[in-house]
Amino acid sequence: MEKDIIYWHLPGICYFGMINHVLFDTIQKYPGMFREDSRIGSVYGTFPGAIWNGGRNILEGFSSKKEVERIIKSYNARKIPVRFTWTNVLLEEKHTYDTYCNMIMNVGNNGLNQVLVNSPVLEDYIRANYPDYKILSSTTKRILSLDKLKEEMEKDYFLVVLDYDLNHDENAINMLGPYADRVEILVNETCRAHCPQRVSHYREISKYQLEFDTSIRFPCTDPAPDKRLFSGCMKRPSFMSNSDIDEYVKKGFKNFKIVGRGEGKAFYIDSLIYYLVKPESRDFIRKYWMEMFAKLGLPIEGENEARRAQNRPAR
Repeated sequence: MEKDIIYWHLPGICYFGMINHVLFDTIQKYPGMFREDSRIGSVYGTFPGAIWNGGRNILEGFSSKKEVERIIKSYNARKIPVRFTWTNVLLEEKHTYDTYCNMIMNVGNNGLNQVLVNSPVLEDYIRANYPDYKILSSTTKRILSLDKLKEEMEKDYFLVVLDYDLNHDENAINMLGPYADRVEILVNETCRAHCPQRVSHYREISKYQLEFDTSIRFPCTDPAPDKRLFSGCMKRPSFMSNSDIDEYVKKGFKNFKIVGRGEGKAFYIDSLIYYLVKPESRDFIRKYWMEMFAKLGLPIEGENEARRAQNRPAR
């Protein structure tokens, strides 16, 4: 019996661009070393300087139109959608006319790509002006009420990204059964359970984007010493193991999101190897990737990089 196909949604349109393309090439070269049931469903994130961005800080600066075209084409040529994280929670109507963000949307307006939304103002604008984009409801909405979650599932969204605190909530998972193929689950969230800072964190990041203010800091008060390591996220109550994912696939869930924006490259690579590579092939793939990254001039500094990430500004 053929396995159900599941879709992985990966971070880092720009920041993890090189890692993502090495991953794609490796899957093509060594397909037998990866989960047979897996496909790349999208790569999410945005470009530097985009004020519509939310959820995590992005690099300062801007990308030229030619660079935006090149990067989007590099994914779309592989039939992989680019998903823009347009989840700034502080947007007003005036912000919808931003020239740079609209340029990005126009470049990607080909019927393949997607947007994550939080702001009703921006969602209405996108639906009216870019109807060919698939629209997703963002986890940044922090919907924890099952009644409100059901209402969200009944709206016109391509996918709804589940709040990580509901990953193992039996009542929520049972309620979502009829909608399972339209639910996306974050598998490796690094934030602590029921984080009291998360909503205010999103607002601070949104403010950072709108004011281009690199001085804004939002220190995390989570005391866990390994909070920014993959080994640390595996201890979180929300963590989805491969066996958990297999059980959820049996229930009809097929979209799984790997978090990583704002994390170190080592964290992301560890996540990819755990979720996408067969256990018996992990050592080979890790060694092969380290050799590839060295040739490409991309430093991967292991857990030291991830530990330094704990002291970075708001994620």
